[in-house]
Parts: sequence; structure tokens; C-alpha cells
Amino acid sequence: MAQSAQILKNKKNDILELWMKNQLTDAGLRDDLMSNEELRSQSEELVDTLIGSLSADNITDAESSDFDGVIEILGGISITRARQGYSPRETGAYVLSLKEALLSILETELKNDLASLYEESIKVSRLIDNFSIITFETFIKGREEVILRQTDEIAEISTPVIRVWDGILALPIIGTLDSSRTQVVMENLLQEIVDTGSSIAILDISGVPAVDSLVAQHLIKTVSATRLMGAECIISGIRPEIAQTIVHLGIDLSNIVTKASLAHALKFAFATLRLEVKKKAGVVVEKAN
Repeated sequence: MAQSAQILKNKKNDILELWMKNQLTDAGLRDDLMSNEELRSQSEELVDTLIGSLSADNITDAESSDFDGVIEILGGISITRARQGYSPRETGAYVLSLKEALLSILETELKNDLASLYEESIKVSRLIDNFSIITFETFIKGREEVILRQTDEIAEISTPVIRVWDGILALPIIGTLDSSRTQVVMENLLQEIVDTGSSIAILDISGVPAVDSLVAQHLIKTVSATRLMGAECIISGIRPEIAQTIVHLGIDLSNIVTKASLAHALKFAFATLRLEVKKKAGVVVEKAN
């Protein structure tokens, strides 16, 4: 058995205690995200699995199947920390601080044999460095999953279809329209048209910061899809600067009903459906012509 592997197996408890001491005294400790008890349990599991897997044949081979359990634990730690809000630096430092504890133990045990200390330290450093890379890669994947999920949730929240009146839907759009978001907008709007049997849909773009040719094309596609479902589509929230941009770009919206504000769009929708809203004795009533 490799000298360092045997030393580390004999000093497993010392490694854990030294590692925990280093973590708990670190100024970057995130006890707001994880309790000390949870941190110790997580660290103890990793130390037990790592030290238990070490042998003369694998200490220089981080890709050995003997370390599958170690990689599985590191993967779970990375994903969990990505979801909890740890930074890549904090997650990487967690594994690298283990290396410091391992090297410290080797230094104590081999201080009288500098040649062996150097050789064994290189082996351990390379092994843990490889595990750090795996941890970092898994963390990035976990963070990407979190970002994608949050993006989908934000897209759903920022494209609510509101039933403002019988037969009238409104969809206020906030932020920039891109291809993927346009797809969400169309799906939500078309499904609501089916569910409510509405005949008029208002797309309010007062929350869209700018309109270019691509955004305009996305709006036209949404209008076309709405009309295929048998509903009329009105675009409201056309600010003066957006109107100038549309004219400058030569975008033809002449076959689409556009209004300056949501209120004007609602008024047009009421007129289209031959509805009249009046305030009488403090009560709003709906009157059909």
C-alpha cells in the first residue's frame, strides 16, 4: 500500500477534525445556508468514503472506479450547494480545504523524510485537484439547471393572460420578446382563448423597452396565431418612440389594430362586441346594444 494512503487511513479521525476546524474558522463560512451539524455530517461522509477508497493502485488515478462513491458524493454536494445559493468559489474552496488537511497530516507524519513528503504530497494534491475539477463542473451544471428553471418560472409569471371581461383577454408583456418567450406567449394566449371562448385578445406592449424588426415579427406571429383561433387581436401600449421605430424600420402593421394604451384598446374591444359600460349610482353596469 502506498505510504500516503496508509498514513491517511490511520489518521482518518484527525483529518476530519482538522478539516472541520479549518472550515469553522474560515471567514467565508456560510452558516446562513448550512448548519454546523449538517456541515460536519456532509464532511464526515466524504472523508469516510475517500479514505476508505484509497489504495496503492488508485491514489494516482482519480478516474478509478474505486472512487465512484466519492464522485457521487461530490456530485450531490455540488448540486445541493448550487441550489442553496453557494458560489462556485465557496464550493471549490470546500474541497480544496480538504486537501489542506490531508497535506497537513502528511507533513506532520513525514517531516523527517522530505523526499517521501514531497512525493506523497504530489500524489494527494493531484488526486484532490481532479476531484475539485469534477466538483466544479457538476456545480456549474447544477447552477445552469437552477437558472433554466428560474427563467421558465419568470417567463410564466411575466406573461399572464388576464380575463378582463367576458370575451376579452389581455396579455401584458413585460421585457424583451425573443423566440422562446414568444412561443410561451402564444401557447398561453391560445390556450386561454380555447378555455374561455374569448373573441378578442389585447397584447399590451407598454412594458416592452424597445421594438426592433425581430420583436415586431414575433408580435405579428402572435397576432396571426390568434386570428387562426378565430379571435381578433389588438396591440396596445404603442408609445411615440416605438411608433417612430416601427415606421423607420418599414414594418407594416396596417392590418393590425393598434392603440396607444390598454384603456383605448378596451374601449375598442367593447365597441367591437357592442358593449357599453356606464357608471350609474356608483355601480358599473354592462349594457348590450
